[in-house]
Order: sequence, then structure tokens, then C-alpha cells
Amino acid sequence: MNEKTLFSKEKTLFHKEKSLFGKDKNPSNILPAKYTLESQIRFRCHPGVSCFTECCGNIKIVLTPYDILQMRKRLDMEAAEFLHVYTEPTYLEKTDFPGVMIKLTEEGRCPFIKSKTEGCRIYSDRPTACRYYPVGMANFHEGAQEGKTSEEFYFVVKEAHCKGFEEDKTWTIKEWREDQGVDLRDKMNKGWMELVMRRKSFGYQATLSEQAKRMFFMASTDLDQFRSFVFDSSFLQTYDVDQETLERIKEDEVELLLFSYKVLASMLFGTNDVRVKPDVLQAKVAAIKSDHEHTGKTMEERAEMDYKKIKQDWDKAKTAQPN
Repeated sequence: MNEKTLFSKEKTLFHKEKSLFGKDKNPSNILPAKYTLESQIRFRCHPGVSCFTECCGNIKIVLTPYDILQMRKRLDMEAAEFLHVYTEPTYLEKTDFPGVMIKLTEEGRCPFIKSKTEGCRIYSDRPTACRYYPVGMANFHEGAQEGKTSEEFYFVVKEAHCKGFEEDKTWTIKEWREDQGVDLRDKMNKGWMELVMRRKSFGYQATLSEQAKRMFFMASTDLDQFRSFVFDSSFLQTYDVDQETLERIKEDEVELLLFSYKVLASMLFGTNDVRVKPDVLQAKVAAIKSDHEHTGKTMEERAEMDYKKIKQDWDKAKTAQPN
């Protein structure tokens, strides 16, 4: 599916959106209150509730890298096979980062629902977004800059069809999160979420190169490919990675996943999570200096040219998008 077609498809998705990034498609369902970990909610979901599994249809569930890892391990599938069978492409909200969401059945239902009474067949490994519902977390990160602390609070989504709020069960937000196994998911998703938030903070004044998009997609969805990229390409000739880290990521998929976040942060945003080898960096500086001497342009002039090129590419992309 090409980018133009994908943009068109995104614009026609009017079903409710369940993601880690809030409920922009239907904000009226968000109760107008900030919740803390000690705030209480009355809610319970179980097969006896009349609306059981209704929230699993006509919905967009965006998958995080950790979701994909756990789900494909549960199903004993390679990443490429899992992506082909159970997902379809999307853009992560308000960014040009490519991602995947669960591919619904022809009836508009999640493919992992066995029946209305039996519920989800991968429940213990269900996606993060499903675990959160009906409690969402807002995470504000000032400018999405390194070293800045973020403000977190919680909100509750109350949809008309949901009868879980009528159940006689009260617990704190903290207790709900513990019951749903959200804390581990937050830990595993943190680095990836920070990348998305940082990208959102830039808005659309500059777009990623196609190579950068492919790198983000590959590292976020297919750890087999990412492992090959690290160990079988020129990556280790360019980046300085200690032996202890290499041994961990070669054998442990979770460690590899966490390492992928650092690689993406370094490649996409120039952080120091994974450093370029000094000799490679020196060679790059020398090449830039040589190029400057050859072209006669100052760094400021080159930066202005780069900005104009980015702006032109973005203007073309906006023009190409269907109304």
C-alpha cells in the first residue's frame, strides 16, 4: 500500500479509536476530570456483563513493539507472518511515524475474540490499549526534550454502551492498573512512547526521510530484522556498542527491544543513547569540512538550503494528500 493510499484510508476511519494516545476521535466520552493513582473508579468487566466484548468491534487498536513481541510469541509466529496475518499499516497519531493496528475481521471485530461469552483468546497477552480501558494516561513532556520530567495524570473514558460502570466494584486507579498488568507495559513501552511524543512535538514542519520511516517501522515491528540490521550490516562499524550489551541483545528479545529505542533516538533525534565511533565521527566532520571548502557555502547557508528542501517536500506531500 503506497503512502497516498494510506493517507486516504486514514481519513476515512471514522470508527472509534482506542490507542495509547487518547481519544481524539470521540473526546466527549472522556470524563472532564483529572485522576491520580489514588482516585477511585467503579467498574468491572466480565462475561456476565451484557455488553461483554462490544468494545472489541469497530475499533482501531494500535500496537506497540512490546505488544507485537508478546502476541507473536503467544501465537508462535515469526514477526513477518504475524504482521501479515493480523495487522495493517497506520500512522501513529499526529505524526508521520508508520505503525500497525490490528486488522479487523470482515464483520469489523477483533480477530482474537472467540465468542461473546468466551472473550479474548489471547487475554493474558492482550495489547496495551486493551489493558488500559477504561482508564487512560496522559503524559505531557515539555518540548519532548532529553532530561525534562513529564507530567502524568489519568482520565476515564465512559462510553454509552459500556455497562461495566454499573457493576458493584470499586478500586483505585493504582489497583486497576496492577490488576490489568499495565505497569510492566508502561515500562516496556516508555522508550518508544517518548520517541512518538518527541516526534509529535515537532508538528509537521519537517517530515522524515523515507529511510528514517523504514528504520522506525522495522525496529518497531520486526525484531528479527532489527537484530540482523545490528549484527549483519555495517551498524557495528559505525556505532560504539560495548560487548556486554551485544551479548544481552543477541540472546534476549526484550533487551533487544529496549536497545532498539535507543538506536532510534540516536538516529532520528541525535541523542547520545548510542554513540558514533570517534574515528567515524572525525571522518564525517572532515567530509563536511571538505564539502564546505568545495562548495564555498557556510554552515548557515547549507542549513537554509536543507530547510527549504524539507519545506518543499512537505508542501508536495500536503498537495498530494486527498481532501
